[in-house]
Amino acid sequence: MPSAQSLPRPSAVLWDMDGTLIDQTAAIIRCYVDVIVGMGLPEPDSEVIRRSLGGPMASTMSLFIEEDQLDDASKRFRARFPEIMFEGLIILPGGHELIEDFKAVQIPQAIFTNKHGDTARTVSEHTGFSKHIPICIGNKDTEWHKPQAVLTNYVLEQINSTAKGACMIGDSPTDIETAHNAGLPCYCVSTGAHSVSELKEAGAEATFESLVDLKAAFAL
Repeated sequence: MPSAQSLPRPSAVLWDMDGTLIDQTAAIIRCYVDVIVGMGLPEPDSEVIRRSLGGPMASTMSLFIEEDQLDDASKRFRARFPEIMFEGLIILPGGHELIEDFKAVQIPQAIFTNKHGDTARTVSEHTGFSKHIPICIGNKDTEWHKPQAVLTNYVLEQINSTAKGACMIGDSPTDIETAHNAGLPCYCVSTGAHSVSELKEAGAEATFESLVDLKAAFAL
């Protein structure tokens, strides 16, 4: 296991989006609340929503919606979210700089998320990530989703890479499971819903308070 102070130069990097590169929590929680309350159900607990983020949208929705209502709720979410998606969006410190560092030494990168694919690409363009990371793959772009290894390997293929020497950068136990299922190390930041200690306990190879700290650990 690499130390927190020195990480090896990766052959490729798979980035998570929410909680790692951006904080879009305010808009995401508002959208869940709007949809669930709009369906005549009690207002969901915002902290329960926040802690569940990282998996597919339907997984979070299923905490509050019966199975026979999930399809309707998901459609409502996808219709509502574009209307409010940039409200309160934060680009997390250090992300652009680390992306540019990887780009400068020609390390292939992809954004790899359970956020709806079209939404993820809109966010990537809005934030400027797409300038250096043209590949952004999300939910509904394939039949798979995190943490399935087949999806991780598919994403690696899109940037002409393999799991050997590659790494994932994320913020959640889902990201760690995703990476490990495909044989990748996962370097985590505690800028999402999980603390450094929780991420260590979940098996992250290295954990950091921020992308600024993670950037300092890479030997590029």
